[in-house]
Amino acid sequence: MAVAKRIERWMASTFSGEDSMRKPTALISVFDKTGIVEFARDLVDLGWDIISSGGTAKALRAAGLEVRDVAELSGLAAILDHRVVTLVPQVHAGLLALDKPEHDADRAKINAPWIDMVCVNLYPLEAAIAKPDATTASVIESTDIGGPTMLSSAAKGRRVVICDPADYGRVLAWLKEDRPNTEAFVTELCAKADGMVAGYRLASARFHSDGAIEGMIGTKAMDCKYGEAPYMTAALFRTNDNPLAVHSMTSITGTAPSYINLTDLDRLRVTVNKIAATLAINGFPERFIASVVKHGNVCGVGIATTPGEAITKMIDSDIQSVHGGVAMCNFLVGESEAEFIRNYKTSSDNKRMLDGLAAPGVTEAAGQVMERKRGKCRVFENPALARMGFESLDRVSYRALSKGNFLRQEGEPFVLEVNDPRINRLLGDLDLQQKVDIALAFAIGSTADSNTITLVRDGMLLGQGVRQTSRVRAAMVAVMNAQLSGHNTHGALAYSDSFFPFQDGPEVLARAGVKVIFASSGSINDESVRDFCRSNGVNLWTLPDKVCRGFFGH
Repeated sequence: MAVAKRIERWMASTFSGEDSMRKPTALISVFDKTGIVEFARDLVDLGWDIISSGGTAKALRAAGLEVRDVAELSGLAAILDHRVVTLVPQVHAGLLALDKPEHDADRAKINAPWIDMVCVNLYPLEAAIAKPDATTASVIESTDIGGPTMLSSAAKGRRVVICDPADYGRVLAWLKEDRPNTEAFVTELCAKADGMVAGYRLASARFHSDGAIEGMIGTKAMDCKYGEAPYMTAALFRTNDNPLAVHSMTSITGTAPSYINLTDLDRLRVTVNKIAATLAINGFPERFIASVVKHGNVCGVGIATTPGEAITKMIDSDIQSVHGGVAMCNFLVGESEAEFIRNYKTSSDNKRMLDGLAAPGVTEAAGQVMERKRGKCRVFENPALARMGFESLDRVSYRALSKGNFLRQEGEPFVLEVNDPRINRLLGDLDLQQKVDIALAFAIGSTADSNTITLVRDGMLLGQGVRQTSRVRAAMVAVMNAQLSGHNTHGALAYSDSFFPFQDGPEVLARAGVKVIFASSGSINDESVRDFCRSNGVNLWTLPDKVCRGFFGH
């Protein structure tokens, strides 16, 4: 029988009163008991019977609710230190039975009631795994078996399955509204339960295999307006509740974002986070950050002690590329800031247009200022953007490859501390502004597609050479981009995301007037690079490549 017909039959029997011999039955067994008493009481008020066991049954009875114990159905008390409670035929026959006479007869033989609803949430396995002192034994003891099994049986039996306390209200409202769109609603809940069980089992497999088994389970957070090209479709999926993830941004105005809008927002978050962490760890006073990205790499960055100055520097970085980009600030954007973004160095009939803006807060008036025709400027806010620092830097990342492969990498992120005693300072120390600038250049360049050379001066990005196939070309492109944007590169500071294999890269930078470079060491030509810099008055700062290499975005 088709699923739709099966659901239709048992829902009609259960809720319409055609079967006057029984009331609808819910099996409730939860680890997190938040809201469960209220939910169960509402079910009882709607005419439901409750089956439960253990701590859940105790909590419900303490609230004055009548509860049948699972042991009453099976005739068996919990055994094996409570490892076997709901893993009995009476429970799973009640969940898997079809609405047909043969199954009714089989259920009757073992006193298995028809169970219409399962409400289960699981032992917090991932929390147990995340503990610093987690062991195989401790994780095994925190692994729920009965809960996932009930969820799976209920999903296959197409019962009403609740695996998330956030759904209590939805289910109650659905019941009170006479169960509209029954098949779609039940199927959605069953799919959610299957997904939760899959993620739970994956966490166990990942831990016990010591990382030899890996994967991710995502829940759709939004549909994109289109993919990388307009003829493609795309969607954003969430795998966790990280407050800095793209899905945590609240849309203020504009149409649904495109695939590229979301990748740009994610890249901005990575770069602004690295800047914020680097400034904080060095104790620099500049705390306002404004940055803009275009096709995956930042083209404008400004840091300052005031929001207006940060925005000014962001736009002045590359006034041409800022147009049509996506911007992010770590401060509230009000009407005056939005007006400045739109109007600074523009004509009255040619205001600056952005594809997107994200900030910890965006006022309604600011959102209106940023609007474009057909909602092309997407404006987002997320208070967590004001709280980024070292602890919010990414420590695990994934990269999808073609044909079903993906990469995983992890490690403690490196952040440049300008007073690190391990730094080899070829020509001595720097003044405070130079230290701020070299730290900023590092933060930008280490979150730009490699190979990268980054030029900075006075808290502002001047130019970058990103994704170049040789380091000397990266230096040439960085200088060219800075000069095309009208910047005098004399006195600029440069960051290289790895060592210079030859002295040709420093030669390009020195000719452009660069006097300070931070790079890694590790080339067989390190000594000749140092000799060139020494003889040309370039203060080369280095740390070993294995310590500070800034490759990113491959």
